[in-house]
Amino acid sequence: MLGLDKDMLDAAIASLHQFATRRLPEVKLLELDARDEFPEEIVREMCGAELGIQLFFIPEEYGGMGGGAFDLYRICEQMGRIDVGVATGVLATFLGSDPISVGGTPEQKKLYIGRIAEEGILFAYGATEPEAGSDLGSLRTTATPVEEGGEVVAYRINGAKQWISNGGVADLYTVLANAPGGPTWFVVDRDAPGFAKGKPEDKHGIRASNTAALTLDDVHVDADRVVGGVEGRGLVQAQAVFGYTRLMVAAFGLGAGWAALDRAIPYSTTRIQAGGPLSEKQGYTHKLIVPHVVRLEAARSYMEEVGERIDEGAEMLNTEGAIAKLLATESGNAAAEAAIQALGGYGYTREYLVEKIKRDVRITTIYEGTSEIMEMTISRDRWQLHLKTRGAHYHDEAKRLESLHAERPGLGADIAALASHALAEVLERARAGRLTRHQHVLFRLGALIAKAEGAASLARRAARAAAGTAHPKTDVRFDAPALAALSRVFAREAALEVATEGLRWVVGADGLAERDIASFESAAGIAAIHRAQLGMVADMDRVADVVYGRAEPA
Repeated sequence: MLGLDKDMLDAAIASLHQFATRRLPEVKLLELDARDEFPEEIVREMCGAELGIQLFFIPEEYGGMGGGAFDLYRICEQMGRIDVGVATGVLATFLGSDPISVGGTPEQKKLYIGRIAEEGILFAYGATEPEAGSDLGSLRTTATPVEEGGEVVAYRINGAKQWISNGGVADLYTVLANAPGGPTWFVVDRDAPGFAKGKPEDKHGIRASNTAALTLDDVHVDADRVVGGVEGRGLVQAQAVFGYTRLMVAAFGLGAGWAALDRAIPYSTTRIQAGGPLSEKQGYTHKLIVPHVVRLEAARSYMEEVGERIDEGAEMLNTEGAIAKLLATESGNAAAEAAIQALGGYGYTREYLVEKIKRDVRITTIYEGTSEIMEMTISRDRWQLHLKTRGAHYHDEAKRLESLHAERPGLGADIAALASHALAEVLERARAGRLTRHQHVLFRLGALIAKAEGAASLARRAARAAAGTAHPKTDVRFDAPALAALSRVFAREAALEVATEGLRWVVGADGLAERDIASFESAAGIAAIHRAQLGMVADMDRVADVVYGRAEPA
């Protein structure tokens, strides 16, 4: 299997936890947040001899440990549990060096990736601009060739970058600029003349990270700093890593969401209201705990499938990375919000870490592509699949889920199949009504697609657990019976949402005449989806019992 063996991965996660316990206890994290301070010394220790976390991100041929995508999701989840701001400072180096990892020459990879491994240097990724935001196609930074004897020997870079993680502290920067041959990545030294770093941004959250604007005024960069040695490959190099980098940001959302819930859950066992602990009251557990546990674990299931596919050699998983990021970061953000509510007044104060976690995890829905960009990426790609297969794609997925249910009933695969069938009908009505001309409808379709695919993924994970064929490095917080209950709960939620929200927007965008609504409801299986809600509360009870260690689910 690609990457680390299980014992090595477990040791890495344990070492990271021990380091954080010693160097980043809760009181320290609260102090850094209050002072808006990037703990540069600690981050450099993490990426140096003290911990060597950077080695897991680097191939063995360049001096690293050669962690695979599955390994790195697990490590990034642990970093997100500790502190999303500090985690951002670590990940920024690998985001910054990714253009080199993907498209650099052998000499560039050996030099720069080798320096990260040996010296623990920090990188920053200079792509986002004040006017263009995440739209790399609207790039304004320019790289003008400098010629000597008819040969390009260097470039002069001019422009501005904004919202750059590690912007004020990195040792090296990859900067995207428009050269004559098109968008191109350049490696820029921190002390290059004309290269200025702005003051740290005063941010809502991740205040333990450094985020700064960059200004380049005739910055001279030698020609050997062109990533890959050829102009015009910058956007291809950026796109090539999105499936991977978005998986890591998804892991931050997952880790932070669980960090928040893992503070609310024990609190509720000791907080007495109306004669008993909150943990025994459905009004508390079934609103503030169970739904968020379920959604986080659905996101994990999808993330693990993406990580496994990357490790098996799949390329350009941009859409899958977008689905993983959308599911995990939105779920993590919602879980942290619920944790504040779960702790009541305590949760709203800065003394208790959930308030900080909520501010921190919010960024995961914004950087590396906003949730709205994720929705658009998902809907455009899966829309093309719907058209290419003449509407069969999600019906075929539903049939596979029905076969899985026939092999292993009781895991929610049959209900997830209802979600996929309904999704296929929603997409077909959108096609017939030309509803994709409405941008908002495209966004909503992207969210529904992610939900349906998440339900299918969680059902497959539950089936693998039941069969004893789960990925050897999978998270083991929940056993097979618990995963079955989680899957049934999420599948019901996904099916109902796809059907009702799909109908809402198809009708709302005038894609159906009033006389055709009943036929659509029948085709989408809305009555069957309603019947599938039978047992929902009982399954939520089962999940609550597992979360609180009261009993195993039946």
